[in-house]
Amino acid sequence: MSGRAFTVRGRGGDNLALHHAVLQAPSGTVLTVDVQGAEYGHWGEVLAVAARTRGIAGLIIDGSVRDTEAMSQMGFPVFSSGTSVVGTRKDWFGQFGGTIRVGGAAVRSGDLVVADADGVVIISAEHAREALESADERVAKEAAFMDQLRNGATTVDLLDLPSIERTQSQSGP
Repeated sequence: MSGRAFTVRGRGGDNLALHHAVLQAPSGTVLTVDVQGAEYGHWGEVLAVAARTRGIAGLIIDGSVRDTEAMSQMGFPVFSSGTSVVGTRKDWFGQFGGTIRVGGAAVRSGDLVVADADGVVIISAEHAREALESADERVAKEAAFMDQLRNGATTVDLLDLPSIERTQSQSGP
């Protein structure tokens, strides 16, 4: 998943801000939410269906969610700090835009969010183009590297790593 962050500051145990964020966020953005790690089910299948319908790319939340299996089956990407079935209030409209903290990282609306099964990366808007160019170069380099491995090269040779010369006199590390 990737897209520009649409930041939301909410309150733990209250998800009214998330309902309104689904209406405010531009299509293709990633809702990036700070509810201070609160362990309530702030987001679930209902909001995921609403968000998907409006073209939202996914959710990053420093807080808990529910209905994870249903969201996984529908293919809506969600990255959270936990899961919880505890219900929420709907009292505070929250704040949209500006800088929030998610997983200890500062995130501003417009920053680039890239996430997969290995984790989440936030790239500041000012450095996004440079980071993407660097990532493209690395992907091309690694593809060529793996082609060489498939053709019989070794990682020791390709990375110019020290080799172990095994002799009968060698004993131990």
